Amino acid sequence: MIHQKRKIAIMAAIMSVIGATISFAGNIVIKGSTTVLPIAQKVSEEYMKLYPEVKISLSGGGSGNGMKAIIDGSTDIANSSRFIKDSEVKLALEKGRYPVPFAVAYDCIVPVVHPSNPVKDLTLSQLKAIYKGEVTNWSQVGGGDLKIVVISRDTSSGTYEVWEEKVMSKENVYPGALLQASNGAVHQAVSKNKNAIGYIGLGYLDASVKALTVGNVQGTPESTLDGSFPISRPLYMFTEKWPAGDVANFLNFIIHPEKGQKMIKEIGFVPLY
Repeated sequence: MIHQKRKIAIMAAIMSVIGATISFAGNIVIKGSTTVLPIAQKVSEEYMKLYPEVKISLSGGGSGNGMKAIIDGSTDIANSSRFIKDSEVKLALEKGRYPVPFAVAYDCIVPVVHPSNPVKDLTLSQLKAIYKGEVTNWSQVGGGDLKIVVISRDTSSGTYEVWEEKVMSKENVYPGALLQASNGAVHQAVSKNKNAIGYIGLGYLDASVKALTVGNVQGTPESTLDGSFPISRPLYMFTEKWPAGDVANFLNFIIHPEKGQKMIKEIGFVPLY
Protein backbone atom coordinates (compact mmCIF):
# COMPACT_ATOMS: atom_id res chain seq x y z
CA MET A 1 0.00 0.00 0.00
CA ILE A 2 1.11 3.52 -0.73
CA HIS A 3 2.13 5.51 2.34
CA GLN A 4 -0.32 8.22 3.38
CA LYS A 5 2.01 11.07 2.44
CA ARG A 6 2.33 9.57 -1.03
CA LYS A 7 -1.45 9.45 -1.33
CA ILE A 8 -1.54 13.14 -0.51
CA ALA A 9 1.05 13.79 -3.21
CA ILE A 10 -0.98 11.86 -5.78
CA MET A 11 -4.09 13.85 -4.92
CA ALA A 12 -2.02 17.01 -5.29
CA ALA A 13 -0.94 15.92 -8.76
CA ILE A 14 -4.51 15.45 -9.89
CA MET A 15 -6.04 18.55 -8.31
CA SER A 16 -3.24 20.93 -7.45
CA VAL A 17 -2.39 23.35 -10.18
CA ILE A 18 -5.80 23.61 -11.82
CA GLY A 19 -6.80 27.24 -11.75
CA ALA A 20 -3.29 28.55 -11.09
CA THR A 21 -2.42 31.90 -12.59
CA ILE A 22 -0.85 31.33 -16.00
CA SER A 23 1.66 33.59 -17.73
CA PHE A 24 4.04 32.53 -20.48
CA ALA A 25 7.39 33.47 -22.06
CA GLY A 26 9.91 32.21 -19.54
CA ASN A 27 12.39 29.46 -18.75
CA ILE A 28 11.84 26.29 -16.74
CA VAL A 29 14.76 24.40 -15.16
CA ILE A 30 14.22 20.70 -14.38
CA LYS A 31 16.81 18.52 -12.59
CA GLY A 32 16.98 15.16 -10.84
CA SER A 33 15.93 11.55 -11.30
CA THR A 34 17.16 9.63 -14.35
CA THR A 35 14.06 7.42 -14.05
CA VAL A 36 11.78 10.43 -14.58
CA LEU A 37 14.13 11.87 -17.22
CA PRO A 38 12.51 10.17 -20.28
CA ILE A 39 9.10 11.43 -19.12
CA ALA A 40 10.40 14.97 -18.68
CA GLN A 41 12.19 14.84 -22.04
CA LYS A 42 9.17 13.67 -24.00
CA VAL A 43 6.70 16.04 -22.36
CA SER A 44 9.12 18.98 -22.53
CA GLU A 45 9.65 18.50 -26.27
CA GLU A 46 5.91 18.53 -26.94
CA TYR A 47 5.31 21.40 -24.55
CA MET A 48 7.91 23.61 -26.24
CA LYS A 49 6.29 22.91 -29.63
CA LEU A 50 3.04 24.31 -28.25
CA TYR A 51 4.72 27.15 -26.33
CA PRO A 52 7.89 28.01 -28.29
CA GLU A 53 8.41 31.12 -26.17
CA VAL A 54 9.06 28.87 -23.13
CA LYS A 55 12.50 27.22 -22.94
CA ILE A 56 12.98 24.15 -20.75
CA SER A 57 16.43 23.15 -19.46
CA LEU A 58 16.62 19.51 -18.43
CA SER A 59 19.32 17.43 -16.69
CA GLY A 60 19.59 14.18 -14.70
CA GLY A 61 21.93 13.38 -11.84
CA GLY A 62 19.62 11.38 -9.57
CA SER A 63 16.73 12.11 -7.23
CA GLY A 64 19.03 13.23 -4.44
CA ASN A 65 20.63 15.83 -6.67
CA GLY A 66 17.20 17.03 -7.72
CA MET A 67 16.26 17.54 -4.08
CA LYS A 68 19.52 19.39 -3.44
CA ALA A 69 18.68 21.68 -6.35
CA ILE A 70 15.22 22.41 -4.91
CA ILE A 71 16.77 23.17 -1.53
CA ASP A 72 19.42 25.52 -2.92
CA GLY A 73 17.02 27.16 -5.37
CA SER A 74 18.83 26.17 -8.57
CA THR A 75 15.86 24.41 -10.19
CA ASP A 76 12.17 25.08 -10.73
CA ILE A 77 11.23 21.39 -10.75
CA ALA A 78 13.00 18.40 -9.17
CA ASN A 79 12.33 15.02 -10.72
CA SER A 80 12.31 12.27 -8.11
CA SER A 81 11.65 8.54 -8.15
CA ARG A 82 11.07 8.54 -4.38
CA PHE A 83 9.33 10.77 -1.86
CA ILE A 84 11.17 13.64 -0.22
CA LYS A 85 12.96 12.77 3.04
CA ASP A 86 12.20 14.46 6.35
CA SER A 87 15.81 15.69 6.47
CA GLU A 88 15.40 17.32 3.05
CA VAL A 89 12.18 19.01 4.13
CA LYS A 90 14.01 20.39 7.18
CA LEU A 91 16.85 21.77 5.06
CA ALA A 92 14.39 23.33 2.61
CA LEU A 93 12.39 25.01 5.36
CA GLU A 94 15.57 26.45 6.84
CA LYS A 95 16.15 28.17 3.50
CA GLY A 96 12.58 29.42 3.26
CA ARG A 97 11.52 26.88 0.64
CA TYR A 98 8.37 24.78 0.89
CA PRO A 99 8.63 21.70 -1.37
CA VAL A 100 5.35 20.68 -3.03
CA PRO A 101 5.02 17.12 -4.44
CA PHE A 102 3.20 16.18 -7.63
CA ALA A 103 2.89 12.54 -8.62
CA VAL A 104 3.18 12.38 -12.42
CA ALA A 105 3.28 8.63 -13.15
CA TYR A 106 3.81 5.17 -11.71
CA ASP A 107 6.73 2.87 -12.34
CA CYS A 108 8.11 -0.46 -11.23
CA ILE A 109 11.75 -1.43 -10.80
CA VAL A 110 12.49 -4.54 -12.85
CA PRO A 111 15.48 -6.83 -12.28
CA VAL A 112 17.24 -7.48 -15.58
CA VAL A 113 19.88 -9.91 -16.86
CA HIS A 114 21.62 -10.55 -20.16
CA PRO A 115 19.29 -12.13 -22.76
CA SER A 116 21.46 -15.28 -22.81
CA ASN A 117 20.84 -15.96 -19.11
CA PRO A 118 18.39 -18.90 -18.66
CA VAL A 119 17.08 -17.60 -15.31
CA LYS A 120 13.53 -16.28 -15.67
CA ASP A 121 12.35 -15.62 -12.12
CA LEU A 122 13.81 -14.65 -8.75
CA THR A 123 12.07 -14.21 -5.42
CA LEU A 124 12.60 -11.13 -3.28
CA SER A 125 14.69 -13.20 -0.88
CA GLN A 126 16.91 -14.43 -3.74
CA LEU A 127 17.37 -10.88 -5.02
CA LYS A 128 18.31 -9.75 -1.54
CA ALA A 129 20.80 -12.60 -1.15
CA ILE A 130 22.41 -11.74 -4.49
CA TYR A 131 22.70 -8.06 -3.64
CA LYS A 132 24.07 -8.83 -0.17
CA GLY A 133 26.78 -10.99 -1.77
CA GLU A 134 25.49 -14.21 -0.17
CA VAL A 135 24.56 -15.81 -3.51
CA THR A 136 27.49 -15.40 -5.85
CA ASN A 137 26.97 -17.95 -8.65
CA TRP A 138 24.08 -18.24 -11.08
CA SER A 139 23.96 -22.01 -10.48
CA GLN A 140 22.63 -21.27 -6.98
CA VAL A 141 19.43 -19.82 -8.47
CA GLY A 142 18.88 -22.09 -11.44
CA GLY A 143 21.35 -20.66 -13.94
CA GLY A 144 24.70 -21.73 -15.34
CA ASP A 145 27.96 -22.10 -13.44
CA LEU A 146 28.93 -18.45 -13.77
CA LYS A 147 29.91 -15.83 -11.21
CA ILE A 148 27.20 -13.21 -10.71
CA VAL A 149 28.21 -9.65 -11.54
CA VAL A 150 26.04 -7.41 -9.37
CA ILE A 151 25.21 -3.99 -10.78
CA SER A 152 23.48 -1.41 -8.59
CA ARG A 153 22.78 2.32 -8.46
CA ASP A 154 24.68 4.90 -6.44
CA THR A 155 23.21 6.15 -3.18
CA SER A 156 22.00 9.48 -4.62
CA SER A 157 19.53 7.53 -6.74
CA GLY A 158 15.87 7.34 -5.79
CA THR A 159 15.72 4.01 -7.61
CA TYR A 160 18.43 2.70 -5.30
CA GLU A 161 16.53 3.91 -2.24
CA VAL A 162 13.35 2.15 -3.34
CA TRP A 163 15.35 -1.01 -4.05
CA GLU A 164 17.01 -0.69 -0.64
CA GLU A 165 13.59 -0.42 1.02
CA LYS A 166 11.58 -3.00 -0.91
CA VAL A 167 14.25 -5.60 -1.71
CA MET A 168 17.05 -5.11 0.80
CA SER A 169 14.82 -4.33 3.83
CA LYS A 170 17.11 -1.35 4.52
CA GLU A 171 20.26 -3.50 4.49
CA ASN A 172 23.20 -2.34 2.41
CA VAL A 173 24.15 -3.67 -0.99
CA TYR A 174 27.47 -5.49 -0.63
CA PRO A 175 30.67 -3.55 -1.42
CA GLY A 176 31.55 -5.69 -4.45
CA ALA A 177 28.60 -4.38 -6.46
CA LEU A 178 29.40 -2.18 -9.45
CA LEU A 179 27.64 1.16 -9.01
CA GLN A 180 26.15 3.06 -11.92
CA ALA A 181 24.85 6.63 -12.02
CA SER A 182 21.71 6.13 -14.12
CA ASN A 183 19.13 3.68 -15.43
CA GLY A 184 20.73 3.98 -18.84
CA ALA A 185 24.16 3.05 -17.49
CA VAL A 186 22.75 -0.02 -15.69
CA HIS A 187 20.92 -1.04 -18.86
CA GLN A 188 24.07 -0.74 -20.95
CA ALA A 189 26.22 -2.62 -18.44
CA VAL A 190 23.80 -5.56 -18.22
CA SER A 191 23.29 -5.72 -21.99
CA LYS A 192 27.05 -6.17 -22.46
CA ASN A 193 27.77 -8.71 -19.68
CA LYS A 194 26.26 -12.21 -19.75
CA ASN A 195 27.00 -12.65 -16.01
CA ALA A 196 25.37 -9.42 -14.86
CA ILE A 197 22.21 -8.56 -12.97
CA GLY A 198 20.85 -5.05 -12.53
CA TYR A 199 17.58 -3.20 -12.01
CA ILE A 200 15.94 -0.49 -14.11
CA GLY A 201 12.67 1.37 -14.45
CA LEU A 202 9.93 -0.12 -16.62
CA GLY A 203 10.36 2.53 -19.29
CA TYR A 204 13.97 1.44 -19.93
CA LEU A 205 13.16 -2.16 -20.91
CA ASP A 206 13.96 -3.34 -24.42
CA ALA A 207 15.17 -6.47 -26.22
CA SER A 208 18.83 -5.94 -25.29
CA VAL A 209 18.13 -6.96 -21.68
CA LYS A 210 15.93 -9.69 -20.22
CA ALA A 211 13.36 -8.72 -17.61
CA LEU A 212 12.95 -11.17 -14.74
CA THR A 213 9.68 -11.85 -12.99
CA VAL A 214 9.70 -11.46 -9.20
CA GLY A 215 7.92 -14.25 -7.36
CA ASN A 216 6.44 -15.19 -10.76
CA VAL A 217 4.87 -11.75 -11.17
CA GLN A 218 5.82 -9.78 -14.28
CA GLY A 219 6.46 -6.06 -14.02
CA THR A 220 3.74 -4.49 -16.19
CA PRO A 221 1.52 -1.40 -16.03
CA GLU A 222 -1.28 -3.60 -14.70
CA SER A 223 0.77 -5.27 -11.95
CA THR A 224 2.21 -1.88 -11.02
CA LEU A 225 -1.20 -0.27 -10.56
CA ASP A 226 -2.81 -3.18 -8.72
CA GLY A 227 0.21 -3.58 -6.42
CA SER A 228 0.89 -7.22 -7.28
CA PHE A 229 4.42 -6.47 -8.53
CA PRO A 230 6.39 -5.98 -5.30
CA ILE A 231 8.85 -3.30 -6.46
CA SER A 232 6.53 -0.52 -7.58
CA ARG A 233 6.49 3.21 -6.83
CA PRO A 234 5.01 6.56 -7.87
CA LEU A 235 7.21 9.06 -9.69
CA TYR A 236 7.25 12.71 -8.68
CA MET A 237 8.01 16.24 -9.69
CA PHE A 238 8.63 18.65 -6.79
CA THR A 239 8.46 22.43 -6.85
CA GLU A 240 10.10 24.63 -4.22
CA LYS A 241 6.82 26.43 -3.52
CA TRP A 242 3.26 26.41 -4.84
CA PRO A 243 3.72 26.65 -8.62
CA ALA A 244 2.53 29.53 -10.76
CA GLY A 245 3.02 30.80 -14.28
CA ASP A 246 4.95 28.60 -16.69
CA VAL A 247 5.72 25.97 -14.06
CA ALA A 248 2.05 25.59 -13.13
CA ASN A 249 1.06 25.37 -16.79
CA PHE A 250 3.72 22.72 -17.44
CA LEU A 251 2.51 20.62 -14.50
CA ASN A 252 -1.08 20.94 -15.69
CA PHE A 253 0.10 19.75 -19.08
CA ILE A 254 1.91 16.69 -17.73
CA ILE A 255 -0.98 15.51 -15.54
CA HIS A 256 -3.65 16.10 -18.21
CA PRO A 257 -5.14 12.71 -19.27
CA GLU A 258 -5.05 13.52 -22.99
CA LYS A 259 -1.73 15.38 -23.00
CA GLY A 260 1.18 14.43 -20.73
CA GLN A 261 -0.41 11.28 -19.36
CA LYS A 262 -1.01 9.97 -22.87
CA MET A 263 2.67 10.55 -23.70
CA ILE A 264 3.74 8.82 -20.50
CA LYS A 265 1.87 5.71 -21.57
CA GLU A 266 3.37 5.86 -25.06
CA ILE A 267 6.95 5.76 -23.75
CA GLY A 268 6.35 2.77 -21.49
CA PHE A 269 5.57 4.25 -18.09
CA VAL A 270 2.29 3.93 -16.20
CA PRO A 271 -0.09 6.91 -16.27
CA LEU A 272 -1.88 8.11 -13.16
CA TYR A 273 -5.37 7.38 -14.41
